[in-house]
Amino acid sequence: MRPIEVLSIQRINEADRARIAAVDPAIRLTDAGGWFDGEIRATWPDFAVARYLAPGAEGHGTRAERDALLARAEVILGGWPFPRDLRARAPRLKWFHQRPAGASNLRLGDLWGSDVVVTTSRGAGNTLAIAEYAIAGILHFAKALDRATGEEASGHPGGGFDHRAYRPVLLAGKTLCVVGAGGIGRDVGRLGAALGMRVIGTRRRVDPDAPLPEGFARLGEAAALDGFLAESDFVAICCQWTAETTNLFDARRLAAMQPHAVLVNVARGEIVDEAALAEALARGHLRGVVLDVYVGEFEHPPPAALWRDPRVLITPHVSSLSDRNRHGAIALFCENLRAYVDGAPLRNVLDWERGY
Repeated sequence: MRPIEVLSIQRINEADRARIAAVDPAIRLTDAGGWFDGEIRATWPDFAVARYLAPGAEGHGTRAERDALLARAEVILGGWPFPRDLRARAPRLKWFHQRPAGASNLRLGDLWGSDVVVTTSRGAGNTLAIAEYAIAGILHFAKALDRATGEEASGHPGGGFDHRAYRPVLLAGKTLCVVGAGGIGRDVGRLGAALGMRVIGTRRRVDPDAPLPEGFARLGEAAALDGFLAESDFVAICCQWTAETTNLFDARRLAAMQPHAVLVNVARGEIVDEAALAEALARGHLRGVVLDVYVGEFEHPPPAALWRDPRVLITPHVSSLSDRNRHGAIALFCENLRAYVDGAPLRNVLDWERGY
């Protein structure tokens, strides 16, 4: 039986190691989680390092030892951040599994567009937690909680309230547009429908013979987006970042949204033209904006124009976090590892041209 060298460059626990090793006797797993922290610290922006590495983490082994690990690897389990020159240093690499659900992070390294098969954990992430975050963002502005936090910050308890300025709205009967009705988007739609909202959404491809996702009243392809925006009170961006979705929400699409609409982005910052968004807000367009992502979030703080606007709520890419980790990356990786050993097709293979 031919041995298969599997290298994990992400930190995994003992249970995960056991699950991976148990897939097949041919698996030779090397756990190098944390070994590359020093390289990442030296090659990634300080903002990303502070966000993703523990203070003082410098990695393990020498450069030659890390190179030897990569040189032997046929399969690598990785995530974010990662060595940018991974492909060049892993000549035997056949398959790389991206533990996060999104693929766009890989654009920053030499794996993107290479001959290596790359799979992602798309659909297996903490989709419910992200969906709950999206609904919480909608409620934040729908119930005028943004005004309460602003008045609280003014330092005038009780007497500083402007009661007449509070204009909460009822979610029941309102229209929610889900842009990207995939794993996250379907959960957003289901929760929105449970609150009485009419849910419509888009996907890159729609099978007219397939049943609608739970809670959805309508589902259309990309061409339907403009019409959907015009009739929506709330819009949740849940799609993948690709060449097609870069600046998908430009000045024209933002203008197509209703003036009282709330926009939530739990996908990638690059899907929204931030300059156009700031201009729309400056002219009083949109009730509120919730951003768990922004352009350059791994390199610098968010744009000042958005950060200081009380109608914009920005969080540091935390929508997937909760007290219960429901992430299925390791289960998906083990399923694909079984298929790899058997010579069967892998799930979630990244299409370089499509971008996910």
